[in-house]
Amino acid sequence: MIKLAPSILAADFSRLGEEVAACEAAGADYIHVDVMDGRFVPQITVGPLIVEALRSRTRLPLDVHLMIEEPERHIQAFGQAGADILTVHQEASSLLHRLIERIKGLGLRAGVSINPMTPVASVEEVLPYIDLLLLMTVDPGYGAQTFILSMLEKIKKARSLLDEKGFSCELEVDGGINNETAPQVVAAGATVLVAGTAVFGEGREIGAAIEALRAFVS
Repeated sequence: MIKLAPSILAADFSRLGEEVAACEAAGADYIHVDVMDGRFVPQITVGPLIVEALRSRTRLPLDVHLMIEEPERHIQAFGQAGADILTVHQEASSLLHRLIERIKGLGLRAGVSINPMTPVASVEEVLPYIDLLLLMTVDPGYGAQTFILSMLEKIKKARSLLDEKGFSCELEVDGGINNETAPQVVAAGATVLVAGTAVFGEGREIGAAIEALRAFVS
């Protein structure tokens, strides 16, 4: 079954607990937490304290995406705060295998992400060791961007590689996911969809938005 991971980057932070609870009630599979440090990407978002607060408000797995420099300095803090999945960027670590081992050593699921212009081949060697491969389908750092259509071919390449090698990690996509693009990325081979404005956008009712997305990918 395709999993949906609403991204709190687009949520109303003044009502964050309520909105995450609404996602859980509507049948979301993960809560996606975008962590930005103002260095790896231009924006600054949240840290371990928000993850800890979310952990007390939901039973859903917290899918924490570290868009930060030197992620090795912070993985323990996010693990202690309650993250279930920690995803780091291939572009941010020169010792990626060691970092994956450290994440797993904390009892967490390990993910690796790559930016739109980073080839899938750059992470081929770590695929046997990870639980999740995250493909960015927009340039990281900002919400409400338009899906880069050429990423459909990249998703297909990743899907083929995973299937050919027999790797079982989930294939997650993040960026520009909505009712139109969701079925396209699923057809290309994605198994986890991160959606921000498609769930939390102005005027949207969270439950109805998740239900609509689910209908488009079922």
